Amino acid sequence: MTPVPLHRLAHARAGDKGNRLNLSLIPHDRAHYDHLAAQVTEEKVLARFAHRGATAVRRYDLPNLGAFNFVVEDVLQGGVNGALNLDGHGKSLSFHLLGIEIDKP
Repeated sequence: MTPVPLHRLAHARAGDKGNRLNLSLIPHDRAHYDHLAAQVTEEKVLARFAHRGATAVRRYDLPNLGAFNFVVEDVLQGGVNGALNLDGHGKSLSFHLLGIEIDKP
């Protein structure tokens, strides 16, 4: 299989709740939903954010919406009120998720 960056198949949105990051992942083409479900696992997302101190990831499948929600724990370095980084809300981290390489469908 040829790897491709996730952004070729999906887009993402990010939000925060304290030190917890919510990432929505939405395929550009709903036909890729099952492929993304198999490729973008909790383990793969946790590994992607390990350098930021992430301790756990939970994926919520939303097949009726054709999307996924990932909740990443302890990744915002304390959250918007406690972090010294420039993106305490984690908005740019959706782009970091989209850099994951997956197998081309």
